[in-house]
Amino acid sequence: MELTCAGKTAIVTGASSGIGRATALKLAECGAAVVLFARRRELLDQLVSKITAAGGKALAVAGEASVSKEIDSMMDRAQGWEEGGRKIDIAVVNAGRGLAGGILDSDESQWRQVYEVNVLGTAHLLRVVAQYMKGRKSGDIVAIGSVVGRNVSPFSSFYGSSKFAVAGIIEGLRREVCSHGVRVSLVMPGVVVSGFQQVAGYTEENFGKGVAQFGKLLDPKDIAEGICWLLGLPPHVNVNEIMIRPTGQTYP
Repeated sequence: MELTCAGKTAIVTGASSGIGRATALKLAECGAAVVLFARRRELLDQLVSKITAAGGKALAVAGEASVSKEIDSMMDRAQGWEEGGRKIDIAVVNAGRGLAGGILDSDESQWRQVYEVNVLGTAHLLRVVAQYMKGRKSGDIVAIGSVVGRNVSPFSSFYGSSKFAVAGIIEGLRREVCSHGVRVSLVMPGVVVSGFQQVAGYTEENFGKGVAQFGKLLDPKDIAEGICWLLGLPPHVNVNEIMIRPTGQTYP
C-alpha cells in the first residue's frame, strides 16, 4: 500500500475518541507521525501504544482545546518532538463539543463553553498553524464542521451556530493563505455514532428516535477516510468543503 503521508507530521486535536481518534489512526497507517492533543491523558497514552505497536510514531500532549496557552504549548511540543525539530505538515482541527437543543431549550449555562471550544479555541489554533504553514509555503489544514453548520436543525441550533462560525472562519482563512501554498478544507459530517452524543446531551427521545429512520449511520472511520482522501490529492488541488452523510440521512 502506498503511504500517502509518509514522512509527514500531523497534529490531530480531540484525538482521544471519536473522529479524532479514528483520524489519528488512519494518518499513522498512511505513514504520518501524529501529535495527539486532547484532555484525557490516559486515553491518549493508550492510543500512542496502539500506534507504536503497529510500527507508527505518535506523541501525546494533554491539554484544553479552549485554552490558548495550552494550544501554543502543544505546538511547541510538536515542533520540538525530536532532536533537530519536526515540521508540521498537517493539522486536523477536530476538538469540539455538542449541545442538544435549540435557542429555547438548550442549557444556557453551557453556551459559553461551546463557543470557547468550538469557535475561539479553534480560531486560535487555526491562526497559529496557518501562520506557521504560511511561512513554510506549504501545509494542509482540515477543520471539522457539521452538516448542522450548513443546514439549521431546531434540535441542535445553538451547537450548529458554532459550526456556522467555523465555516466562515475557514473560508476567510483559505483566502488569506491559499496563495502561499497552504490548503484549507472544511469537512462537515452528518450523523456519526460516537461518544459525542452522550456528552452533548442527546438521548433516545431527542436524538435516537429521529435518526433511526436513516438506517446505518456513520462510523468515525468513515470521516477519517474522507480526510485522508483530501490529503492525498495532488498539491495543486484543494477540495475546500465536503459533506459526508449516511446514505439514508434525509436532513439535516
